[in-house]
Amino acid sequence: MKPVKNRSRQEIDNRYKWNIEAMYPEESRWEQDFEEVSGLISLYPSFSGTLSQSGEALLAAYQKKDEIWLILERMYVYSRMKKDEDNRLEQYQNMNDRCSSLVARAASALSFFTPELLEIRPEQIHEFYEQCPGLETYRFAIESAFREKAHILTPAEENIMAQYSEITGATNNVFSMLNNADMRFDEITDENGEKVELTHGRFIGFMESKDQRVRKEAFEAMYAPYKAQINTLAALYNYNTKTDVVQARLRNYPSSLDAALSGDNINPEVYFNLVDTVNRNLDSLMRYVQIRKKLLGLDELHMYDVYVPLFDVPRKSVSYEEGVQLMKKGLEALGPDYLEKMEQGVKQGWVDVYENEGKTSGAYSFGSYDSMPYILMNYSDKLKDVFTLAHEMGHSMHSLYTRESQPFIYGGHSIFTAEVASTVNEALMMKQMIADEKDALTKKYLLNLYIEEFRSTVFRQTMFAEFELLTHLAVERGEALTSDFLCREYLALVRKYFGPDVVLDDEIKYEWARIPHFYNAFYVYKYATGFSAAAAISRKILEEGQTARDAYIDFLRSGESNYPIELLKIAGVDMSRPEPIDEAMKIFSGLIDELEALI
Repeated sequence: MKPVKNRSRQEIDNRYKWNIEAMYPEESRWEQDFEEVSGLISLYPSFSGTLSQSGEALLAAYQKKDEIWLILERMYVYSRMKKDEDNRLEQYQNMNDRCSSLVARAASALSFFTPELLEIRPEQIHEFYEQCPGLETYRFAIESAFREKAHILTPAEENIMAQYSEITGATNNVFSMLNNADMRFDEITDENGEKVELTHGRFIGFMESKDQRVRKEAFEAMYAPYKAQINTLAALYNYNTKTDVVQARLRNYPSSLDAALSGDNINPEVYFNLVDTVNRNLDSLMRYVQIRKKLLGLDELHMYDVYVPLFDVPRKSVSYEEGVQLMKKGLEALGPDYLEKMEQGVKQGWVDVYENEGKTSGAYSFGSYDSMPYILMNYSDKLKDVFTLAHEMGHSMHSLYTRESQPFIYGGHSIFTAEVASTVNEALMMKQMIADEKDALTKKYLLNLYIEEFRSTVFRQTMFAEFELLTHLAVERGEALTSDFLCREYLALVRKYFGPDVVLDDEIKYEWARIPHFYNAFYVYKYATGFSAAAAISRKILEEGQTARDAYIDFLRSGESNYPIELLKIAGVDMSRPEPIDEAMKIFSGLIDELEALI
């Protein structure tokens, strides 16, 4: 039989591609921006020594800094997204690399700013606010800088750190190229007896196959190249983690965890509370594993059996167009303004829908302050893809509301808050679909899907968070992250989380090696906290109606105008306390109870 191959990008209809050309209708404009921002970077050091002269001088320096980063952000987003369309294209590899170098140059040229700002007496800063009303826009940014004063180095040291930023990000870039461009997987035989090329985008689909042979074959094929490259991958992650630890020490943080959480003003206790609370509720996960083993009728439950739906998929195929309509219906609780903006975004070309050769795997929302909020998908006509679309649309709508309301300096989002916006969408869709469903089989399928969202987002991401913590602590103790150490420790965590009812095949110990988020330190815990916050917010929206919805939209508009914990209080959730995690665990246990009652 002829193998099923991944499509080239040229074979995909343009209506399923994002309208990235809106950013640069002519790529020559990207080169013009490159020259313009190069000039601005060269001139920016002339602001050095002027910041304390007056409020107007400080405001001018802030505004010029924003102008530089606004252009650089646009350039980087475009070059990165063009590369993500097909990672094999040298033109966009080169463009993205040049942009990264320019970002490093800008960071170096602007590196004097924060140390010089922090030399100004606080009383003088307050006088500047009175003298120059325009500076009020930057009050929160200024206060945040002074909060971090103990971790800001001298101007000369900051310049060195900035110049090295391009190098310190190398491990992430090398992993991305290895994982997305160079890694090749064997073909497997699907349920129909056809040879199919395994890809990142198709892997989960194979893991959901009803045929255990297909699941096992895909599982083994996925991990074979990681096993073959395990020493290289261990070296990459080792040096990535060492970079985190060294940079934390250079900036006088107690640990790499403190350094990673400091920018968001998050107390490390939030991290520890998450891990501790989830660990105290692992019996619920193990109870679900036992149900899974029973319903699948397996003598042995393997790790390649944990993704297959327990019930037949009610709809074998959901086209992208159908998926968009399901998403709109599921998000009606967010109101007409939200739905109208979302529908316009789909029509205007926010979404790059289907997988193609060389395309970056997974899904994300991205964009610059002055562009559309773009969405990368690898849509495969599954119902789960609709939830992924809603998730990324939550990010994009968050960006849209923020950029309509906030100046550039507050126009982004902490991941801590961003993951709430995405997961509220998923939670609302799921609750609406379960409530409306009359068919018993479909209801069980949706309940199982929601349970899986909890498992993969709260339990799995917390397991990842534990792994990151133990690897960083090991490096801080002076230990090396060898492949043996990483595989052994990861396997121990999988055993702890899934319990004795799962057979741990040898391949699972290599799973850490394919997780791209590990190259962004202490990132994944925010998925779990975000999911927990979203569970509380979505419940409030459905129970309280417009009042809760308006408060939530106000949260979406807030951007980075305050610290994440304070921003979430706008939507009625206090993540500095353990209650939202406890509530999420109770919801998970309740869903299992509900599922057991139906089977």
